[in-house]
Amino acid sequence: MRNAELPSAESLKEEGIAFEDLSEVYRRSRNFDTLTQNLVSEILKRAKGANLCYCVDGGVCEDRAARVLVKRKDVEVIEGKSKCAEIAARAALERYTALSAYDAPSAKLSLPLIVYDLDDRSLAGDVKLVLCERFGDEAKAYFFRGGEKREIALYEADRQAEYDSSCALVLPDTPLLKKTRFDTEDFTAVLKRLRAPDGCPWDRAQTHQSIRINAIEEAYELVDAIDADDADKICEEAGDVLMQAFFHTLIEEERGRFTVTDMISGVCQKLITRHSHVFGSDSASGADGALSVWEKNKMTEKHQNTYSDAVNDVPQCFPALLRAQKIVKRMAKGGWDYQDPANCKKKFDEEAKELAAAVKNGDKAQIASEFGDLLMVLMHTAYMLGVDSEQALLDTVKKVAERYTEWERLVLTDGKDVHELSDEERTAYYKQAKKNVSSR
Repeated sequence: MRNAELPSAESLKEEGIAFEDLSEVYRRSRNFDTLTQNLVSEILKRAKGANLCYCVDGGVCEDRAARVLVKRKDVEVIEGKSKCAEIAARAALERYTALSAYDAPSAKLSLPLIVYDLDDRSLAGDVKLVLCERFGDEAKAYFFRGGEKREIALYEADRQAEYDSSCALVLPDTPLLKKTRFDTEDFTAVLKRLRAPDGCPWDRAQTHQSIRINAIEEAYELVDAIDADDADKICEEAGDVLMQAFFHTLIEEERGRFTVTDMISGVCQKLITRHSHVFGSDSASGADGALSVWEKNKMTEKHQNTYSDAVNDVPQCFPALLRAQKIVKRMAKGGWDYQDPANCKKKFDEEAKELAAAVKNGDKAQIASEFGDLLMVLMHTAYMLGVDSEQALLDTVKKVAERYTEWERLVLTDGKDVHELSDEERTAYYKQAKKNVSSR
């Protein structure tokens, strides 16, 4: 028997049935995972050449070692009385998820929930932290010990008078509007309620097209929060981006074309197959190597047989600068590369001359075309230098705006009109503004 101190051991003693106590295994195990391994090893060792019965407290699958042993072909299961079934009956639960307190940190948690084996205050504290993170400190719970049942707030789970092998914690189901912590199922339920016939008229009226720009706006707001390193805003804006993804998925679910599960399954499958250096047999050295494996798997997945397929797959709705950067990057991987910055300089000079010729001829269409070619060379140069063109331009725009703001402030402070400055005055104010902004 795993532990002679368990209540179920008393029945063996009353019947005069001799048994061996495995408490010694507890004392030499570093943690609960090694305890399970050590128990299984000890039981299998003693079972060699013998007809051995390993007795557990409660149902067979309520014991971690037993759950390992029942997978063997040479094991016969004689089911006992489930601890959870008795607790569930006393808590009036028709359905529930049950798990050992030792399994709580790594288990999927859903309500109603029964946590048994809560036999130690320290263990109860660990379980409390896990459950409070998932369900909230004030979630209603019931603490069971022996024949006693007491309603408590979840944060009180490790503040009870005594703990033993009969202790268990029960969290009943909580109505959606009374929850303080939510999961993806709750998220979907809220959106479905908004889209229901008696839901929100505005949400019900929306289509892919009517809210498509919202996804871009929310993504930009998330990026802005990231740039500001504002954790609260990042949390909020990431939620808004997630809401856009779920809303569009829900519209498709209503049409019967795919579901939230399909969407999540797709992205998980993609992450697994593209990270074959993590989940498969490929290997990658450093971030660049990992990116190369990703790109290779992506091309295979999308049936892109040539680099041109990858180039033409860049979304046309991207902002021009971002799309150019993506295309330059993919062309470079496909052999269209200037090899070194000196070649970039040569190509830049060629395009600059062609632009100058177009300006001289006064052909606006040609000017626009040559200017675009010049910008593309700059994009390629940035790629070769390891520069993020989008971010570089954003940083420069911010810098220019700050300098102009300071420049105008200096001019107005001196009581002058920004439109009536001489070239010398304009330059002098600019130099001072640049110096002031740089020193901040």
